Amino acid sequence: MFDLKQKVALVTGASRGLGWAMAQSLASAGAHVVLNARDGAALEARAAELGALGLSGEAAPFDVNDAEAAEACVAGIVARHGRLDILVANAGINHRAPIGAFERADFERVIGTNLTSVWLLCKAATGAMAPRRAGRIIITGSITAIAARPTISAYVASKGAVHALTRQLAVELAPDRITVNCIAPGFFATEMNTPLLADKAFNDWVCKRTPAGRWGSLEEIGPAAVFLASDEASYVTGLVMAVDGGFTAAM
Repeated sequence: MFDLKQKVALVTGASRGLGWAMAQSLASAGAHVVLNARDGAALEARAAELGALGLSGEAAPFDVNDAEAAEACVAGIVARHGRLDILVANAGINHRAPIGAFERADFERVIGTNLTSVWLLCKAATGAMAPRRAGRIIITGSITAIAARPTISAYVASKGAVHALTRQLAVELAPDRITVNCIAPGFFATEMNTPLLADKAFNDWVCKRTPAGRWGSLEEIGPAAVFLASDEASYVTGLVMAVDGGFTAAM
């Protein structure tokens, strides 16, 4: 079960953090993984790491905000491998400021990366998947779209929108046998959360507030992506799956 051999996956934001963790899990399940981020050198190093483990991967550096680059990447994958089976639209950014000090440019930058680029990638991937009547789209959301926090208005808005986009695309693409699901991570120890991890009061609060009593570790996010990408998840679509140690289940 959950065998991804012969599958080709594109993972954005794959040079570090949750994206890299999901890419590793997909590759370990047998997929050929196309790693995307802006830093080409970092991606080549990650692809080499996969190769050293006997896994299959390649680097595809581009900015997800560049629509033409995203479309060219998908077209290139299809040209080289004959197919694109899995898209993990994971790339995302955050900006922290109270609403009164939140600049419009920063709001639009977060929305562009976390929402608009996801829509563009889904559009490009659908063009490759629909003719084959098969595909898996997985979007990274956030539990902050379910239980919000102060000072991250753009991030919460963008993630709430991708949760809604997940449901909409799931309905629209189901006739083409393309499933669309969302993974909503809780508090994971990633580079993006470094400022929060360094804040003892906040770190203690996360550990107390999360029923599991701790932050998530990176190896705990990948299996969810493998399941949603697998043939066994063919009847699962429109799902927002919280991977959060019980955070959103608790009062």
